Amino acid sequence: MAFVTRQFVRSVSSSSTASASVKKIIVKHVTVIGGGLMGSGIAQIAAATGHTVVLVDQTEDILAKSKKGIEESLRKVAKKKFAEDPKAGDEFVAKTLSSITTSTDAASVVHSTDLVVEAIVENLQLKNELFKRLDKFAAEHTIFASNTSSLQITSIANATTRQDRFAGLHFFNPVPMMKLVEVIKIPMTSQKTFESLVDFTKTLGKHPVSCKDTPGFIVNRLLIPYLMEAIRLYERVSDGDASKEDIDTAMKLGAGYPMGPFELLDYVGLDTAKFIIDGWHEIDAKNSLFQPSPSLNKLVTENKLGKKTGEGFYKYK
Repeated sequence: MAFVTRQFVRSVSSSSTASASVKKIIVKHVTVIGGGLMGSGIAQIAAATGHTVVLVDQTEDILAKSKKGIEESLRKVAKKKFAEDPKAGDEFVAKTLSSITTSTDAASVVHSTDLVVEAIVENLQLKNELFKRLDKFAAEHTIFASNTSSLQITSIANATTRQDRFAGLHFFNPVPMMKLVEVIKIPMTSQKTFESLVDFTKTLGKHPVSCKDTPGFIVNRLLIPYLMEAIRLYERVSDGDASKEDIDTAMKLGAGYPMGPFELLDYVGLDTAKFIIDGWHEIDAKNSLFQPSPSLNKLVTENKLGKKTGEGFYKYK
């Protein structure tokens, strides 16, 4: 009798495991909202790994620019990947581009998608309005994910009725090159949704890491305070601490970082850094790590945002 019971338990357990596995969403069709640098990068790697992709933005002009940027990026990839077979490289580019379509109407294209990845401007109200609208048109099984780097995923998910099918997917710039993806699980995210997103990131050739919905997740939670502390060290230069040039050199040669903190700030964008630290300061004003910087604020006010404007902490030709 005990043997029969054990066999039965093993059978039921095995069936349950198989059933749970079957229930995971296998993402085949992806809708990316936002044709900027991040959205285009996400669309590119999804299409290059066998997914059909719809890239959405507000105007055809933006989308044309996005598609051109994707093609240029793909040709760089193909040149390296198919160095000895240019024809195969051309075929790779053509096949990937054929998997990407574009639209200016997000609501009309999400009805049959498996995953919506939002990569629009870091504005909570705009993200909430977008997801609230898409929630009405997307299929029941469709997973929603935000690529936000600083806003709370829970605050965005609450605009929808599918909090169990909502999570964060934080990619890093440049998306085709950077291997890491942070998969952010909020308290309401189902295990099925979480595992489906982990599997999806792996199909993209990325390395997923899991984290909770805390300010900055993992990377930015450690990186932004480090960058801000570098600025504070520089702001104390009159007291003999260090120049920005010496700080950059020290972190590259002493810590092995590929870029110094001021070089990285200029690359990321000073407006982005200010936006993140201001948001965190609003949440926890007493936290010494989240204090704003006079130097950073001054540069942003002067529209010296880094490499993209030709000047930040450094000047660029």
